Amino acid sequence: MKGLAVRWIFLTLAILAAAYLLDGIEVAGFFSALFAAGVLGVLNVFFRPILILLTLPINILTLGLFTFVINAVLLMMASGVIRGFHVRGFWWAVLGSLVISLVNWLLNSLVSDEGRFDGTIDLRRRDDGGWE
Repeated sequence: MKGLAVRWIFLTLAILAAAYLLDGIEVAGFFSALFAAGVLGVLNVFFRPILILLTLPINILTLGLFTFVINAVLLMMASGVIRGFHVRGFWWAVLGSLVISLVNWLLNSLVSDEGRFDGTIDLRRRDDGGWE
């Protein structure tokens, strides 16, 4: 449960980063971004798998790049529901989904499934003197 809360905060920070970096995405404040992250998380859980399955041939032909279009549509759906969170158009949503995906991936790569920081690297010396 702790990991879920940490990932929700990370998605909120990713939305705030997208709003800071892109002129076409506006967020009224932290709580608007928090609610947008919650709605986006629910949309990703329930609708994203269905949309990916329905668009599987297009997704295969574009080598997975159509997934960004699906993410953009979900981002626009979330902006339609949350007051204080606005995406100006489809192409801003595509750019926003790229920024949000990148920032969210970077932040989530630092945390384990239990919500703990995984900043350590375990290195072992092999018999031939190299490291693994």
